[in-house]
Amino acid sequence: MKEKEKVENNEEVQVEEKEEKKDFKESLKVDDSATETKKELEETTDRLKRLMAEFDNFKKRSNKEREMLYSSLVGDIVTSFLPVIDNLEKAMNVETADENYKQGVLMVGKQFNDVLTSLGIEKIETVGKTFNPEYHEAVSSIQDESVGEQEITQEYRAGYKYKDRVLRHAMVVVAN
Repeated sequence: MKEKEKVENNEEVQVEEKEEKKDFKESLKVDDSATETKKELEETTDRLKRLMAEFDNFKKRSNKEREMLYSSLVGDIVTSFLPVIDNLEKAMNVETADENYKQGVLMVGKQFNDVLTSLGIEKIETVGKTFNPEYHEAVSSIQDESVGEQEITQEYRAGYKYKDRVLRHAMVVVAN
């Protein structure tokens, strides 16, 4: 009986060892599965972060392009109206006997200037300022010791700018 017990015990031990090996192998499979799942999760997270960054860049680029297009359109439209504004300013400066007519022209001129201001269009400052070739176009020069060098003494045609973009350079007379 002892031999049988030994055999049985040995078998039992062997069976237990097989079960332990099986459990260990299964736990390794679970660990491998967890590792694979973790890698997949990291890859998915990385792809999601990259996709979010690409979308954010797309939004920024789209907004910038939209803003540039709007700026270009406003500039082009206003530039086409500048000769009309010049003629209106000439009409505002003409002396007339009819005061009501003069007031009407002045009101239209003020309304035009208000619209330009609301769009962000600014008149380029000229008389009394120093000549700047980025904003001014010198059409004549005079010698006058009473004013500073490169100082603008007269404006022939008004210049306009939209934000940092010059729509039309101011035509000016420069001293010295």
